Amino acid sequence: MSIDILSGRDFSREFLFSASRSSGPGGQNVNKVSTKVELRFDIPHSILLTEEEKEILLTRLLKKINSEGILIIVSQSERSQLKNKEKTIEKFYALLKKSLTPKKKRKPTKPNAAAKEKRLEEKRINAEKKVRRKEVY
Repeated sequence: MSIDILSGRDFSREFLFSASRSSGPGGQNVNKVSTKVELRFDIPHSILLTEEEKEILLTRLLKKINSEGILIIVSQSERSQLKNKEKTIEKFYALLKKSLTPKKKRKPTKPNAAAKEKRLEEKRINAEKKVRRKEVY
């Protein structure tokens, strides 16, 4: 899989948006206008995702997916519905890119000589400190 895994794919046809009243900023506007936007994306029934990508998303995004396999992203930080809609789309693509990017394998390393020396010096200073705390008879 390449780094820019989502290039050339437009998921907007598979988005389902719903709007409701927000608890965010806006004063009286909040009580009258439905500015909170919820984006729903059905992962198992997506045409643009491969089976492998679907499996990866279903395992990595467990907390954001409901029992039917629908990814839910919410935005209510802006005062307008359009801006919140744009934010949910940005969040969606960022989340997909992060989830589908393969993780680099950690290469175990050993501490160098300077790090070992520093650790031993700190241990020596700590030991001296504790010795000075003891009562002298």
